[in-house]
Formats: sequence, C-alpha cells, structure tokens
Amino acid sequence: MSGTVVIVPFEDRHAADFDRLNRAWLEAYGLLEKDDEPHLRDPRASIVDGGGALFIATLDGAVVGSCGVHPSGEGAFEIVKLAVDESARGHGLGRRLTERAVGFARDAGARKVTLLSSHRLESALRLYESLGFRRLPMPAGVGYETADVYMELDLGSSSPPIPPAPLPPPG
Repeated sequence: MSGTVVIVPFEDRHAADFDRLNRAWLEAYGLLEKDDEPHLRDPRASIVDGGGALFIATLDGAVVGSCGVHPSGEGAFEIVKLAVDESARGHGLGRRLTERAVGFARDAGARKVTLLSSHRLESALRLYESLGFRRLPMPAGVGYETADVYMELDLGSSSPPIPPAPLPPPG
C-alpha cells in the first residue's frame, strides 16, 4: 500500500463511504442485520452524538477504513463497525483504528471496552486478541442474531499501577 494514510474524526461527508465499507463486509460474510441499519444510515446519530467517536482512515484522501466506539453502560464502551477496504488490508490499518477507538474510550474514563463479533471474522478476532481483548460468555439480550463472540478489554489492567504514597518518616 503506497500513499499517505491519515486517521481523522468522522465528518458527515464520510457517511456514504462509512456505509459502503461496512455494508460490504457485512454482506460478504452474511452478517447484515436490521440492527446494523441505524449505524449504517446515520453514524453521527447512532455513534458520535451519544458520547462516542468514529474514526475514518483515508489513503491519499480516499476513505479506506472506519472504527467506532460508543458508551454501552456504566464505565464501558463498545467497539462498533471496524472496517478496512479490501485494497488496504494487511498493513495494520485495523489495528491503528482500533487502538484509536480504545484510546478514546480510555480518555473518556472507561474501565472496559467490549465488542460483539462472529466466529466467521477470524482475522478481526485475532486482531482483537492481540490487543488484549479476551473472549467471555455471550451476555443475554444481545440484539444481533449472528453475533456469537463477545470480547472485553479491561482497561484497568493495561494501565501502570499507581505507586503507594511514601510513608512519613518515623518519629
């Protein structure tokens, strides 16, 4: 992949490319569901406006990737809609996007980051595991029928421990 890759915050002008990128992988893996549509149709309303963020990767100005993160409960954020265009895969772009989303969650005070996925997305699952996400039992009430993998990243354990305060001198 030659050219300049830049990761930028979502702007409304990216909406059609965001839909295109995510719809492509969802359809290719047979994972597109009605619960995906709010994100695909209006990512600003469904991801950004509720306190989340959406990051867009561009290659020489063309949109080639996305990754969103939004609040999902007390002290938790959820990674949503990681996508990298087929032409840009294999160059660490998914990792860079996910790290940026996790960084946003950490800066917002999250104690953990979660995600839902499918066993069909082997490359994505390997990426998440390499970033420290671990598989846990699927929680009840998940809105996606095709989601069969639940993962969490504990942000507390990835931060260096705070050293204890020094003891006052005796006496």
